[in-house]
Amino acid sequence: MVSLGCAKNLVDSETMMGFLNAAGYRIVPRLEEARTVVVNTCGFIQEAVEETIETILEMVQRKEQRELDRIVVAGCFVQRYGYKLAREIPEVDGWAGTGEMHRILELLSDDPRREQAPFIIGPPGFPTDRGTPRLISGPGFSAYLKIADGCAHRCSFCMIPVLRGPLRSRSVESLVEEARQLAGAGVVELNLVAQDTTTFGADRVGESCLEELLEALLAVDGLQWIRLLYAHPYGVTGRLLSLMETEERICPYLDIPFQHVNTSVLQAMQRTGTRRERPLDMVGRIRSLKRTIRIRTTLMVGFPGETPEAFEELCAFVAEADLDHVGTFVFSPEKGIPACRLPNPVPREVAERRFDRIMRIQSGVSLRRKRAMVGRIEPVLVEGLCPETDLLLVGRTAGMAPDVDGRILINRGRADVGSIVPVRLTEAHPYDLVGEIVDPLEERDSPGTAKAGARLPGEFCFDNPE
Repeated sequence: MVSLGCAKNLVDSETMMGFLNAAGYRIVPRLEEARTVVVNTCGFIQEAVEETIETILEMVQRKEQRELDRIVVAGCFVQRYGYKLAREIPEVDGWAGTGEMHRILELLSDDPRREQAPFIIGPPGFPTDRGTPRLISGPGFSAYLKIADGCAHRCSFCMIPVLRGPLRSRSVESLVEEARQLAGAGVVELNLVAQDTTTFGADRVGESCLEELLEALLAVDGLQWIRLLYAHPYGVTGRLLSLMETEERICPYLDIPFQHVNTSVLQAMQRTGTRRERPLDMVGRIRSLKRTIRIRTTLMVGFPGETPEAFEELCAFVAEADLDHVGTFVFSPEKGIPACRLPNPVPREVAERRFDRIMRIQSGVSLRRKRAMVGRIEPVLVEGLCPETDLLLVGRTAGMAPDVDGRILINRGRADVGSIVPVRLTEAHPYDLVGEIVDPLEERDSPGTAKAGARLPGEFCFDNPE
């Protein structure tokens, strides 16, 4: 299984692997061992489309060299480009859109009556529910929980409603049941994902019931960190913040994709609720809590009509908001999105210069905030050996989401993979921190430090004072 794109796509890939595993297929860890490959694709922006095409052509080449027998392609790329793909890439043995993950077995069945590769596509559905099999592909201690599919918003730059359809939330009961299964298998960190987690349940009961879901998940034994990703600014309510402030197992972390701060640009983006609260005011509201909440945002530069003055406003926000994590993207004029029809496009080279400037500003902000953390003791989820060197462990604080927010590099101490241990932060870099695991007795005697409660003796031991 080759999974491209976002964490939501990864859950779809794990669902398909669950169906295949239940049917007796053997999932192998390396492509070189496989005779059949399933590519779950992304088709959100042009860069993702290009990566998808390159990946498919690589698999086609392997098939021509008899290293593979079958290729199946699924997901957003198929949903976006439709039936013409079968004509343009005839080497692929089966195709499925975003709503057909549960039919993966049909694509792999050996039917002698077939004269051409099966192509299964239709309106996006949501097959995952009670009893849907799933095979976790990542570390056994951390998993994503996809609480909804599709989107209720109609942002002018976004293709998700086309690729994924309208908002379709799962039931609280099915999500709690899956969370129990994951916790029973050893998962300690649960990351909630959807296109917009704050609209969860609105399609079922007319309003968001994210808080009810969080309260239900808190009753699941074994979960130590519950993280909320992709929270629309419109949905960050006082009740949600109050819950995050009082419940320690909900990670003190919010991923809020502001996209921009200029009112005219936000209106052209068709961002819901942009007049209700300025982004800087929202940041202040979150920072007013007694519990420190780490904030991540996503910003877009080069949107049609983004004047030099609007961009300067965005730069000022990045400098003043002092956010923990910022991801920046250049506007991609995808065919079919409403923003392509807007006047005053920003030249690509101008947008890329703006991207560079935003990232330079944020790099300084990030380094300053991380330097302020040096000397503190923080609970860290140990992920294993550092990929670059066996001399370090690597982990994350509760204020760092998987794969996107930097790492804690641990150069001294013992820990089990998947354990949450106290780490004293000793050194700061723009995106990573360095630290050492501390003795529980030392942590207990250290005033004002965070509590971790996980045992220290374990598989890895490091003592590298250098």
